[in-house]
Amino acid sequence: MITSYKLRNPLIEQRADPWIYKHTDGFYYFTASVPEYDRLEIRRSETIEGLASAEPAVVWRKYDTGPMSANIWAPEIHYVQGKWYIYFAAAKTTETVEGLFDHRMFVLECDAENPLEGEWIEKGQLKTDWESFSLDATSFEHNGTQYLVWAQRDPEIPGNSNLYIAAMSNPWTIIGPQVMLTKPEYDWEVIGFLVNEGAAVIKKNGKIFISYSASATDHHYCMGLLSASETADLLDPASWTKSPVPVFVTSEENGQYGPGHNSFTVAEDGVTDLLVFHARSYKEIVGDPLYDPNRHTRVQVLEWNADGTPSFGVPLPDTKEE
Repeated sequence: MITSYKLRNPLIEQRADPWIYKHTDGFYYFTASVPEYDRLEIRRSETIEGLASAEPAVVWRKYDTGPMSANIWAPEIHYVQGKWYIYFAAAKTTETVEGLFDHRMFVLECDAENPLEGEWIEKGQLKTDWESFSLDATSFEHNGTQYLVWAQRDPEIPGNSNLYIAAMSNPWTIIGPQVMLTKPEYDWEVIGFLVNEGAAVIKKNGKIFISYSASATDHHYCMGLLSASETADLLDPASWTKSPVPVFVTSEENGQYGPGHNSFTVAEDGVTDLLVFHARSYKEIVGDPLYDPNRHTRVQVLEWNADGTPSFGVPLPDTKEE
């Protein structure tokens, strides 16, 4: 493991909800929300640092009208069964109803070796048990089963979004009933909005960990953690343990505000785990935090505790100019 692994932070400015995936071809693939919320970009590099200067390829743009015409949020790129997939959220309007947007989850597919150059095909909306506000789909494989984890509003539960899991029959279809993993309940999950969203999965030390983000997207935004044994029934809510305290929060001392909506990747050595997240470098925001563009992509080493659980530490300060 690299003990002195340092990256320049922020790595990529004005890219929120960052997702970095290291593929078997040796390249890192990066996608994230762009400030205009109007398109999906991918960039790639053989190093993490190289992503900062890599040329983005625009692989999809929003429609002028319809269900994929507004607020294109939080794309993730996955490689499943020999093809590339992008999960993202889109709405039909920027307007809100009772403070809630109207997002749904959608899937794109590409069978090219290089997803920056291949054709991306729309696989349609990723349907769930309800037709309600839903976003932040992520996917992982375990013991031969592909799973989807996502955030959605249950019409019967107050708040914005809870986290759900379901098995998948293919990369754009869930099967069986969806199971709730967590809903906003602790004080740190309900500031501004009742939010659990932005799930990311990492498997290590005989366990499966799901990080997620909570509360409003200002300096109160923070991260929680769920964990389950790798031998447990992942579709049984009782298999999952939820941390009663947040695991990654604002650091006033380091000038990092609202860290969250993370992903996980591995360093160039193939061993050192990395935490990828966004945060702002200031606390006071003018207007709606969602339209403040300065949530920047940041990357730092993810440590591990003696008991096998991840130690997120604190968001590191911005790199000083030399």
